[in-house]
Parts: sequence; C-alpha cells; structure tokens
Amino acid sequence: MTWIAKPSLHHPTLGVNKVGYTRRDYEGRISTLCAGCGHDSISAAIVQACWEMDVEPHRVAKLSGIGCSSKTPDYFLGASHGFNTVHGRMPSVLTGANLANRELLYLGVSGDGDSASIGLGQFANIMRRGVRMVYIVENNGVYGLTKGQFSATSDRGSKSKKGQINNDNAVDLVGLALQMGATYVARGFSGDKEQLVPLIKGAMSHGGAAFIDVISPCVTFNNHAGSTKSYDYVRDHAEAVSRLDFVPKHSEITAQYAPGEVTEVEQHDGSTLRLRKLHEGYDASRRFDALRYMQERYEAGEIVTGLLYVDGQALDVHAAHNTTHRPLNTLGVSELCPGRSALDALNAKLR
Repeated sequence: MTWIAKPSLHHPTLGVNKVGYTRRDYEGRISTLCAGCGHDSISAAIVQACWEMDVEPHRVAKLSGIGCSSKTPDYFLGASHGFNTVHGRMPSVLTGANLANRELLYLGVSGDGDSASIGLGQFANIMRRGVRMVYIVENNGVYGLTKGQFSATSDRGSKSKKGQINNDNAVDLVGLALQMGATYVARGFSGDKEQLVPLIKGAMSHGGAAFIDVISPCVTFNNHAGSTKSYDYVRDHAEAVSRLDFVPKHSEITAQYAPGEVTEVEQHDGSTLRLRKLHEGYDASRRFDALRYMQERYEAGEIVTGLLYVDGQALDVHAAHNTTHRPLNTLGVSELCPGRSALDALNAKLR
C-alpha cells in the first residue's frame, strides 16, 4: 500500500495565530474520501475555526464511530488526541474521557448512520446528561461505506440511486437534541463555510452539550437507475474478472445566501435541497419555539440552518454531579479510594 503524505515544510509567509500555529498545523492526513465530498468541507471548517480561536491542538480530544464521517478526524488536527470507537458507541467513550479529564476540548464527529440508527440511544443520553462537547453529525442521508442504502435521516418519499423509495419516517436529530436537553443546537450546510465556521466556534465556546447537524451531500451515489452508463448496469452486463469500484470526480457543492432567504441547492443526482437561513432577529433562547419553527419550515419543504437554540447559563455534567475541579486522571489512589469509613458514610446516606 502506498501512502501519500503532505509535505512537512510550510511556506514562510503563512500567518500564525496567537498561540504560534499556522492554519496548516491544524490539518491532518490527506483525505481518502471521494473528491467533492461535503465531509471534507466540514473538516476545513473545523480547521479554520480552531485556528481562528487560537486552540492549542494538544488540548483537543477528537472521537468518532464508524462510517465515512467517522474517518474525517484523521484529516484535521493531526497533533490532537484521537480515538475511533465502534459503531454507535462514540458518545459513551467521550463521556468517560470527559469525566476523567475535564480540561480538554471534546470534539465528537459522527454520521447519520452512526448516531441516528445503532447509536440513537447513546446520542439521546449524552445530550440529556449535558456532557460538555462539540458533537457534529455529518449528515448525508445514506450509508456511504456500504453502497448508499437509506439511513435513518432519509426523508420519507426520497429516492435512492437505484430508484427505490424510502417508506420510513426520518429521525430528526436536531429535534431530538432539543427535546433531550442539549443547550446549543444548530444546523449547517457543508457548502456554506461562511455560516458553518461561526457555528463551530460558538459550539467550542459553549459550556454544555453543543450539537451541530451538518447537511453534507454524498457525491458518489447519484448515478440514476436505467442508465447504460451507470456503474450498476456495467457490473450487471460485463463479465467480471475482478471487482473494482470507480468514483467519479465531482465539484464541491456550495451555497451563499443572506439571513432570512431561501436558496435551492441542486445535488449531483438532480435532486434539490431548499435551505432557509434563520432571519436576523430570530430569538434562539426559546427551546420549544425553535422546535415549532423548525417543524413549520419542514412542512413547507425547507431545511432551516443557523443557530436554533442556545442556553447562555448551561451547566455540564460536572456541575450537575458536583465533581472535583481536578481531572480524575491526576488524583491518587488515596483520593479515588478514600477507604471503608468513607464508603460506610456514603451508604448510610442512601438508607
């Protein structure tokens, strides 16, 4: 296997931030995702946000699950702590790490399959516990690593590249995060970096559970059924001596539009997303107003983007459980195991 590495040298004129890092210092390995994938745009937005906020890379812990989205932490913050968990289990590992060392900035990256299907229970519980983190779901509505089946966030009535119709209702992770108690809830679009970078910066500054659902188009599974040039047709009508996959190169899908406006974004498969950016003066301090507004726009065929809800007085899991301000991984045995008398006193309180 041949690895392609980025050059270690930086151009001498690259600007540095207040902690002495260039933007290149926040990058990771070269991406192996499909050319034009929206996930790479999200990685670039994370890099930009961390550089602008003068984040020291070694103060970040990035965790992920399984899927195209969960590969992306390898492509940013190469000098940070990283842990790739099993499918759907990233939230519990992040919670444990946060309890052990509260001084790190926790960045959880997941996908719609990883969080809305097998990991749905873990997603709901980490939101209700108020773990201080930035939880980003790179949402493309398909299982990209297993040939584009519908994911749990696929809208009812949507059509796959093979012409199949999705008859199941979609899981709305934004609505669930609001209902479960997340204190910073936003939705972005991978092609709107101007909006996404500030949303990520706000989430990193937040004192509780911050969730961002990012609509991220999949560029691969868009060849229509019935075409004699489609990959499925060629596979079915050719004598296969080996199994090969070819992914065409696509341009990144971008969109720029003003607050309060609606824009229609055409996908590579010809379908259209109708994005509405929150209007100026929108009140993000009312949780159930956010739910109502989001549902109203959804019924109108629109996807709302922007900061939907924020609680400026958010408390995290450490405040809720009155844990020590010292990271648990710095405590000694005598502090972590105070002895029989302390245990007896604790048990007496529970009787």
